[in-house]
Amino acid sequence: MTDPATRPPGPARRLPTMKDVADHLGVSRQLVSLVLRGADGPSAESRERILAAARELGYRPNASARLLRQSSTRTLGIAFSLGNAFQVKVVERLIAAAGERGYRMALAPIHAGRGTDEAVGSLMEQRVEALAVFNPEPGSEALAAARGVVPVLQLGEWSADPTQDTVHVDEATGLRLAVEHLVGLGHEAIAFVGGRGEEPGPARARAYEDAMRQAGLGERIDVVPSDLGEEEGAEAARTVLARAVRPTALVCVSDHAAAGVLAVLARAGVAVPGEISVVGFDDSPIAALSFHDLTSVHQDVDATVEAALGVLLERLGVGSDGAVPADGADVGDGAVPTDGADGVDTAVRSDRAEGAARVIATPAHLVVRGSTGPAPSRG
Repeated sequence: MTDPATRPPGPARRLPTMKDVADHLGVSRQLVSLVLRGADGPSAESRERILAAARELGYRPNASARLLRQSSTRTLGIAFSLGNAFQVKVVERLIAAAGERGYRMALAPIHAGRGTDEAVGSLMEQRVEALAVFNPEPGSEALAAARGVVPVLQLGEWSADPTQDTVHVDEATGLRLAVEHLVGLGHEAIAFVGGRGEEPGPARARAYEDAMRQAGLGERIDVVPSDLGEEEGAEAARTVLARAVRPTALVCVSDHAAAGVLAVLARAGVAVPGEISVVGFDDSPIAALSFHDLTSVHQDVDATVEAALGVLLERLGVGSDGAVPADGADVGDGAVPTDGADGVDTAVRSDRAEGAARVIATPAHLVVRGSTGPAPSRG
């Protein structure tokens, strides 16, 4: 018989992980992580079930990982849509700008199969010190929980929460400039393609409506329902083409929606801008493509990046260069001064009230290309 003292050891028992606890209960690993870290957000019932399951499975937190979490990671996180050209450009430049200040960016793409909760959860697992989220889903539990742990910045839409830091384009000015441009070309039948789905669609529709009223065209307000994507824009264009009387100009909620509009109009043999002028929003790279040549409301990528980074670093108590300031030093408000080119007021506006949420409007101006022209004669 083999002496137990000399018997080859069997395979070591694998210690249970957070994933094991999550699989045992049929919940997300992000929710388990929040509970086991003692973060705010999960309900009392969820907390009790997860802690009981962890005890049952013999889960023990990794001591070295816990110690690591106590030190600075100099990592910022951002959740964004891979399908949105403007957001991708912001992320590209944010990586570089953060790197210049000694920070790295953790990225969490959002797409049809991956929502805000999963994206935010993955960022928190990477021990980000602060995070930014483009157009988060309303009621995200993971985002609410993250706000109790790290600074959170909302991008891409205004927040109804007065305590939420937000960086957003000045869409009211952008839509006003688009409508004024078309009115100057003789258009009155100006429709808006958008307003459907989550923000910023409805907010841009409201800005269009306000711009039409300011132009004295309140009775001509015409919203053709669409979301932000190409297929939604194409659907809206087909709706317009089915009308007996068509608008002479379409202002679109995004460049992506405008691209769908342009494709349908081209296939139908409708001349742009001869019969219908088209305006986009974002001035993303697709607007400047030669086969689109799209007039578009320009969002300032650099201003968005600098404002976002300024807010996140301010909330972390460091200066705009990423360094920890001396006691009493003013780390700034994250506002980015601009030069007011083209006669447009492009000053970034920020709420400087002590302790208040930072609400920053980045500049917007209109880039005129070949998709807009004089209104066609109705005679």
